[in-house]
Amino acid sequence: MRGLAPLFALVLAALAASKDVTYYWDITYVQANPDGLKERQVIGVNNQWPPPPLHVSLNDTLVIEARNSLDTPTTLHAHGMYQNTTNYYDGPYMVTQCGIPVGSNMTYRIPITQIGTYWIHSHYGPQYVDGIRAPLILHNPDEPYTYDEEFIVTLADWYHDQASDLLKEFLSWRNPGGAEPVPNSALIMGSSTATLKFEPGKTYRLRLINMSALAMFHFSIEGHSMRVIEVDGIYTEETEVGNVVLAAAQRTSVLVTALNSTANNYIFHADMDTDMFDNIPKALNYNSTGLIQYTEGAEIKRDDTVDWSPFNDIDLVPLIDPPALGFDITFNLDVFFNQYTDALNHGTFNNITYVMPKVPSMFTALSMGNDSMNPTVYGRQTNAHVVGHLQDVQIVISNYDAGTHPFHLHGHHFQLIERGPIPYDPTYNPRSNKPISRDTVSIPSMEYVIIRFNANNPGTWLLHCHIEWHIEGGLNMVIIEAPDVMQQRISVPQEIYDQCKQAGIPTKGNAAGRSGLDLTGAPDGPNPYPLGWTKKAKGAMAGCVLSALVGFATIFWYGWSSKRTYARVPTAEVDQSQPVNSTD
Repeated sequence: MRGLAPLFALVLAALAASKDVTYYWDITYVQANPDGLKERQVIGVNNQWPPPPLHVSLNDTLVIEARNSLDTPTTLHAHGMYQNTTNYYDGPYMVTQCGIPVGSNMTYRIPITQIGTYWIHSHYGPQYVDGIRAPLILHNPDEPYTYDEEFIVTLADWYHDQASDLLKEFLSWRNPGGAEPVPNSALIMGSSTATLKFEPGKTYRLRLINMSALAMFHFSIEGHSMRVIEVDGIYTEETEVGNVVLAAAQRTSVLVTALNSTANNYIFHADMDTDMFDNIPKALNYNSTGLIQYTEGAEIKRDDTVDWSPFNDIDLVPLIDPPALGFDITFNLDVFFNQYTDALNHGTFNNITYVMPKVPSMFTALSMGNDSMNPTVYGRQTNAHVVGHLQDVQIVISNYDAGTHPFHLHGHHFQLIERGPIPYDPTYNPRSNKPISRDTVSIPSMEYVIIRFNANNPGTWLLHCHIEWHIEGGLNMVIIEAPDVMQQRISVPQEIYDQCKQAGIPTKGNAAGRSGLDLTGAPDGPNPYPLGWTKKAKGAMAGCVLSALVGFATIFWYGWSSKRTYARVPTAEVDQSQPVNSTD
């Protein structure tokens, strides 16, 4: 027993140090004008916008007492959080939650087992585009890097119209090419510009967070160098870079050491990547800037020698070396955008566009017993992939679309194994000695990325493009991770069952709310337009041919009838000696 005394002491010390960190969030509509160009209704917290950052430390429990004061349901998703054994707090509507009903409350209790830079946002429809998004900082009591102060630098695109209206325009037969809504402005720290006050010789940590619906940002500071120390909550070896590229949902921490002179101020850039936009409105200022201020009113010293060499995250080295994963199971996901049988342009993995099931996938996994291991019970349109407990999983995502896509996996960090031009060679098994991990990876057009993770977190985890318009357009699928173990470990709070009941959403059964493999009534489609001659196509062609024949017959009859009429009209005698009058 004496040998166990130090262990008990450590446990008691950990319990004493941990605490509940509670935030009260009344999710409300607010009027705001962050870019100074148009006031509009936004979604804020406690009647303020932007929502303030959430701060919590390792081993604490984050408690969010949320009240929905909107006129639609809502949810909250702590982006990048593992939610181990708390899958029901992950947030995506109809995957793990039925939504917080209008006028109702919900308590999120999230044990903090991670450190780094994260964010929190609604995962109900396109709500976060309207402003319900905030930084979530998980502080490390044993910080490996030394710095004097830190700034949270949020970057976001901004729209003057309501996200629901923009979504109707995006998902419309009038938009067959799937052109995404182009933002009206870029926001830095919730405004059109921002100022970071530096003191000579101090080292600052800038926590960069891209909370956009669409835009990718390029961040740089004139006259200063930056050293990357973290991406998506994973510490890296200190790496000097000239610029940082952040796709939607990505985060990067950099260290910046202030200059020793206060004679000048400097410009920092947060430029939106216009390759993400189908068109560039004349009024759009996509090169947004802020100020590094040493002395108020001092002259701004310009430096055009910014290093724009590519920022390649796969070259970053993790500070703590993880074991490089192989794989027990592999999935190939090909990304396409096409017009489907509902006449809308949809995003797809392997030509399947996501449609929500009638029963949230988490509840199907928990209620279907042994059938939960069969991906069929989750419905065709969820594109569910089932993996076993502790399997090493490889996913090869090949982007055949014309644009860049940032893909986010809930519930995990994944190792970034390889990038390359498509097509991927399935006989090739790349190995990486020290792979960097992320929770969101950006994949350019006509490239593939290989990611791997260990299935050590039983739950139903969404994998999706984090361009919000693409989420709503169907570019999602669900990883069903160890559903047999889920049934042993996950106990859903009663208030979540009550919310589902209030919304009329079943919490048992397969994707159709039925037992076994009876999927009658489950979503089926939209689907790709079939190739070749279908019955409808043949009928349409027959109708066209018949219409053409009737048309030709009508023209022939009209011409023949007119000829006979003109033949009965006597021809007038013309005096050839008289001039013929003409009218210009």
